[in-house]
Amino acid sequence: MVDATGDRDESTAATRCGFVALVGAPNAGKSTLLNTLVGSKISIVTPKVQTTRSRIIGIALAGRSQLVFVDTPGIFAPRRRLERAMVAAAWGGAADADIVVLLVDSPRGVDRDTRLIIDGLLDGRRRAIVALNKVDIVKRDRLLELAAEVDETGVASDVFMISALKGHGVDDLRNHLAGAVPPGPWLYPEDQLADISERLLAAEITREKLYLRLHQELPYATTVETESWQERDDGSVRIDQVVYVAKESQKPIVLGKGGRTIKAIGAAARQELETILERPVHLFLFVKVREGWLDDPARYREMGLDFPD
Repeated sequence: MVDATGDRDESTAATRCGFVALVGAPNAGKSTLLNTLVGSKISIVTPKVQTTRSRIIGIALAGRSQLVFVDTPGIFAPRRRLERAMVAAAWGGAADADIVVLLVDSPRGVDRDTRLIIDGLLDGRRRAIVALNKVDIVKRDRLLELAAEVDETGVASDVFMISALKGHGVDDLRNHLAGAVPPGPWLYPEDQLADISERLLAAEITREKLYLRLHQELPYATTVETESWQERDDGSVRIDQVVYVAKESQKPIVLGKGGRTIKAIGAAARQELETILERPVHLFLFVKVREGWLDDPARYREMGLDFPD
């Protein structure tokens, strides 16, 4: 940019900014990669598949480039209405992005879900930067075979080998993306790490603790909403949240004997929220039944999803 005197404004010179969609099969490691790229916990990570339900924005700086990452739900062949909404959100994120990063779970290889994504990208005439994830637990010969298999599909503009969990190869990927996003001004303040409200982040953290504690028993149709957020004079915050289940019979699973399970979930969520928010947190959890919420358009809007027909 040149000012009125004809001098170049170095504050905006040669800046780059672009949207990077992270896509992949369920449990490929997209949320882990997002957190590693951003350097902070902004997306929940659990062993339960399809944990990420809506698009979550994470922001990272790499030199003069601002990378706006979109963590999308896992793409798979959906059956239920919520699943269809999640997959539609993922494809929407990919369509709107400047760059697509396809994350492949190296131990699983190019499975049915990954093949579905590759075919969808090719049908839309989109190529992707392919990141082979979890390379720390796969033998080198197998990685080379997998890289060749991905290359043969024609979807890959570049292939990186990374471990999102341990950070191996992530810097190389970030630096490549920094040079690949288009020139332009930054869209977010320099110190902003995410485009997600504290209320929603708090609900997501509690949902993560639910899944980590109960992912074998917990029904898929469970969600968490932050009902109230009260700033206190001493600098702490009181957060009231409701855990919604779909049936009365599911409440005892979340509550546990004598309320022990919900107390343990609340304690784990509170501890992490205090670390993220950097202040004392008073967290109160309530369990309620909301029958038919999977068919309620308002619930989808709250999650940032379109309600599918």
